Amino acid sequence: MTAGDAADPRHRPGTPGFRRLNAAMVCAGLAAFGILYSTQPLLPALSEDFGVGAESAGLSVSAATGAVALAVVPATAVAVRVGPVRAMRAALVVATLLTALGALAPAYGVLVGVRGATGVALAAIVAVAMSHVGTQVHPAGLGAAMGMYVAGNSIGGVTGRLVGSGVVDLAGWRWATVAVALLAAVTTALFWWLLPATVPRAPAPPDAAPAAGTLGLLANPSVLALVAVPFLVMGGFVAVYNYLTYRLQSAPFDLPAALGGLVFLAYLVGTVTSTWAGRLADRHGRAPVLLAGIVVMGAGVALTLPDVLALVVVGVLVLTGGFFAAHATASGWTQVVGGRRPDRASALYVMAYYGGSSVFGALLGLAWESAAWPGVASGVGALVAAALLAAAVVSLRERRSRAR
Repeated sequence: MTAGDAADPRHRPGTPGFRRLNAAMVCAGLAAFGILYSTQPLLPALSEDFGVGAESAGLSVSAATGAVALAVVPATAVAVRVGPVRAMRAALVVATLLTALGALAPAYGVLVGVRGATGVALAAIVAVAMSHVGTQVHPAGLGAAMGMYVAGNSIGGVTGRLVGSGVVDLAGWRWATVAVALLAAVTTALFWWLLPATVPRAPAPPDAAPAAGTLGLLANPSVLALVAVPFLVMGGFVAVYNYLTYRLQSAPFDLPAALGGLVFLAYLVGTVTSTWAGRLADRHGRAPVLLAGIVVMGAGVALTLPDVLALVVVGVLVLTGGFFAAHATASGWTQVVGGRRPDRASALYVMAYYGGSSVFGALLGLAWESAAWPGVASGVGALVAAALLAAAVVSLRERRSRAR
């Protein structure tokens, strides 16, 4: 260890601060992502209660994720002013309260509006969390820490969905929403308690060039190609889970909501693969891990095509594992490609991630209405192919940059 390393105050693997930070960010993921996708297993119930079609019901998911995409840059600016810790704490409290209020929505339009407001609140945490981890963790443990954060997101996603799908059959979508809000309240309290004090950011060298603006980063083709990856893969991933609920509750499967909701346990695979991918990226480089994750995701889509329940389940497991491996790798890589402004690079990443979720999560509902599952799978396959091309572009550019 050099003298400079010894003076670096950032959290290193194995230290108490590193462990507390990781645990706190897992709790943040549990709360935020339990809320963000909480209506996904409730879509058929919303269709029935409010008399709306699948593509309209999907707006309860897309309104929240679209609001995140639109609000992420302003939320990043607010977080710079008030501090990332304050911003994340406030985001979780407000989102939890709005989720509880959503259970009282008298009309579907009101519910969609509340979900949009919830997305605006959550924009603060999803915009800040990755860059906060990036500035608080020593580079030696950044990949593992980012993998842990993404793992928390996957645990939050599966927990919120399982709670919703388990309660909706017994008491309806409103009580299912209340149950998700209670879960978020508990995990938010744990986040407040666990998060360690902020390590001061090192000042930029006096001769450093001025930092580029958020959109100015897109002048870098590597950044542009890298943020295209989450836009495409997240759009396909959310579409699969949105419309898989309808597929499992209709012929030939005809599963009840609680039983069909068990498919969301596939998210636990993402907990493993995101952590594993982060460590592999630290050891062997990000490019091969990112490309492999996208290829695996495509294979999972293909496996879901036959009307065989076992193959559908295996396909969802494979797709989920590949998606989270790609997401963990790409999100960590953004911190590096963004150079001196990892916070703004993260903002772009998050904007693309949730923009894809909102756009394709809703648009592929039209594919479900017109061509059922083969239409959805074909659309997702096209998105995966485009993501593979974008990942190849950034991999080649970064390899050429290192060779100079």
